[in-house]
Amino acid sequence: MKVPLSWLREFVALSVSPTELAELLPHYGIEIAGVQMIGLEGAELPWDPALILVANILEVKQHPNADRLVLAEVDYGGPQPHTVVTGAPNLFPYRDQGRLAHPLKAVFAKEGSRLYDGHVEGKVITTLKGRPVRGVMSDAMLCSEKELGISEEHEGILILEDDAPIGVPLRDLLGEVVFEIEITPNYARCLSIVGLAREIAAITGDPLTLPVPQVQADGPPISGRAGVTISDPDLCPRFALGMIEGVRIGPSPQWMQRRLTYAGMRPISNVVDISNYVMLEWGQPTHAFDYEKVADGTLIVRNAEFGERLLTLDGKDRDLTPGPQSGLSHYPLMVCDRSGPLAVAGVMGGEASEVSDATTTVLLEAAIWEPVQIRKTARALKVPSEASRRFERGVDYELPPIALRRCLELMRLYAGGAVAEGLVDAYPQPWKTVDLELMPNEVARIVGVRLSAREIADMLNRLGFDCAIRGGAAIGDFAGYADMSVVQVRVPSFRLDIEIVADLCEEVARMYGYANLPSTLLADELPPPDSHSDLELEQKARDLLVGAGLDEVITHSLIDMALVAAVNPAEAVAGRYVKLSNPNAPEHSYMRRSLLPSLAAVLVPNLRELGRVLLFEVGRVYLRPESYGPDRWLPAEPRRLVIALAGRVRKKPGWAPGATCLISTI
Repeated sequence: MKVPLSWLREFVALSVSPTELAELLPHYGIEIAGVQMIGLEGAELPWDPALILVANILEVKQHPNADRLVLAEVDYGGPQPHTVVTGAPNLFPYRDQGRLAHPLKAVFAKEGSRLYDGHVEGKVITTLKGRPVRGVMSDAMLCSEKELGISEEHEGILILEDDAPIGVPLRDLLGEVVFEIEITPNYARCLSIVGLAREIAAITGDPLTLPVPQVQADGPPISGRAGVTISDPDLCPRFALGMIEGVRIGPSPQWMQRRLTYAGMRPISNVVDISNYVMLEWGQPTHAFDYEKVADGTLIVRNAEFGERLLTLDGKDRDLTPGPQSGLSHYPLMVCDRSGPLAVAGVMGGEASEVSDATTTVLLEAAIWEPVQIRKTARALKVPSEASRRFERGVDYELPPIALRRCLELMRLYAGGAVAEGLVDAYPQPWKTVDLELMPNEVARIVGVRLSAREIADMLNRLGFDCAIRGGAAIGDFAGYADMSVVQVRVPSFRLDIEIVADLCEEVARMYGYANLPSTLLADELPPPDSHSDLELEQKARDLLVGAGLDEVITHSLIDMALVAAVNPAEAVAGRYVKLSNPNAPEHSYMRRSLLPSLAAVLVPNLRELGRVLLFEVGRVYLRPESYGPDRWLPAEPRRLVIALAGRVRKKPGWAPGATCLISTI
C-alpha cells in the first residue's frame, strides 16, 4: 500500500520527520517496504527550487511555422512574461483566443532544469538546453507529469489548481514523500489512510483528527426510489445505498488525481476516482451503478444461479456456474436486479450497469461481505482487486454510511448534482460488541512485564479501545506484586482481529515496545531431542555425495507434463499424477512422480556452461492415493535420491577415456 505523507498529515499532526517515522513503524509491527521521494531532496530527480516554478499561462498562440506547436506566454514571477514553445495538446483549445480570461496554472522549467525525457521509454534524465524550434527560440518548457516524475502521463502539460501561487518553487507545492507499506493480514485495519493515522497517532502520541463526514442533501428522499434485498445475511451483514442525481461525468480535480497516482491508482473519471479515493482514505470500498440501468432501482444480493453469466468491467464474459469452465468451486455471491446479475459482490462490477459518460444519476453502494467467500471468488476468477483485498481481510461494520456520506459529498462538489435525502441501510446482522476483561497479572504472565491497570488502559485507549478500570489497588510488596484491578475493554468495530484476552496482551506488548521486553530463559532444561534415523541417514548420504564431488540441487515439486514427455514419454500420462485444482501457472499443474525430469532440466543448461557436471537431489515424489490402497485419501510422499553424472570422464588407471552421461535414481 502506497501512502502519501501529505494525505496522512490531514488526520495526524506528525511531530517526527519522514525518516524517523520510517524507522519507528517497524518496531510496532508495520513494515516499511520503501520510501519514495517525489521532487524533494533525496529523490532520484529533485526539483530545483530556483528553476522549476509555478506559472500562469496568459495567452496561447499558434506557432507561425508548425501546425502542431503553439507559443505560450507565461508569467512565472519574473521581470516579464516568457514565451514557451510547446506541443501540448491540452493547450490547443486555447490558441489564438487572445488574453485568457481565466489563466491556466502550470509548471514552468527554466533552462538548466533537470527533467525526465518525456519522449523516451523509461526514466531518462536530461538537462534542458535552449535551441530554436522551427525558427522560434525555445529555452524553457511547460512540464508534463512524466517529465516531473509524477506519473507516466505525457499527453499534455500538468495543469495546476487555480489557487497555486505564481513563482513558488514546485517542490514547496507538490513535493511529496510516499511510504510503501507491507500490510500483513493481521494489520488489515491499516489498509486505509485513516486506519494508518490511528496507529501512528497511538505510537507517536501526536494528535489525531478524524472528521465525521457530512453531506449536503438537497434532493428528494431516496426512500421509495431505491431498495435492497439480502438473501443470506451471513454472507452480507450490511448493505447501504445512497443516490445523487444530475451528475456530470468528467475528470476529477487535479489534487485528487495526484493523490491517486501517488497511491498507485490510475485516475479515470470524477465518479470512479471519488469512489477509489474514499476507499483508500477510509478503507471501505464502494461501487457506483448507473441508476437508470438498475431495474426498479432495487438491488438483490444473492448467489449466482445455474447458467448465469456476467460481462465484467475487464471485458470478460464470465460463466458463474461452478465447474472447470469457470474455475469456480461454488456459486459466487452477486449483486443483481430482477433482470439478472450486475456485479460480482466485493470483487468486480459488470458492464451492463457501469457508470458512463451518459450517466446522470448514480446509485452508490457500500456493503460488508463475508471475507472467506470473497477470497474464494477472487482467487477462482483470477481478478484480485483493491476492493477484494480489503473485503477478504475484513472491513469495519460501521463504515458503509460514513463512506457513502464522504463519497456523495465529494461527488456533489466535483461532479455536480443533488444528493438524495437519506440512505437505504439494510443491516440484518449488526456488529456484535466484543467486551473483554484483562488483568495486569495476565499481562505479566504472557508478556513478561509488570504494568499497572492504569498503564495498560492508557496503552489500549491510545489504540482506540474503550477501557475502564474496576477493582482494588495493588497489594503485596514488589516481589509478591499482585494488581487485583481488572481492565474492562470494549473492542472498537475496526479491530476485527481482537477476539480473546491474549490478543489484547499482544497489543500491550506492541505498545510497550518489543525491543523493551526482557529476555527470559526457560525455567527447565530442554529434553534431549529424539533421534530420527531416517533424517540422519539422509544427511549422511548427502555428506557422502558432496564428499565425492557432487553438487546438490533442489528442484520444484510441481512439474510440466511436457517435460515428463521429453524425458520419458511412457510416464507422461496425466491420469497417473496428482493434479492441483488451482495451479498458479500452467507449467506447475502436476505433482512430480519422479525426480528425473526435474534434474534433467537442471542438467542441460549446466552442460552448456561446464564440460563436466555431477549433480544429485534428495526429495519427495507424490503418488496418487490409490497407488497405495483403497484406504488412503492423501497422496503418498516417499523420498527419492537421484544422481546425474555428465561430461568427460577423468582419466584414471584402468578407465577408458571418453564422454558419458548417467542418470540414476534410488
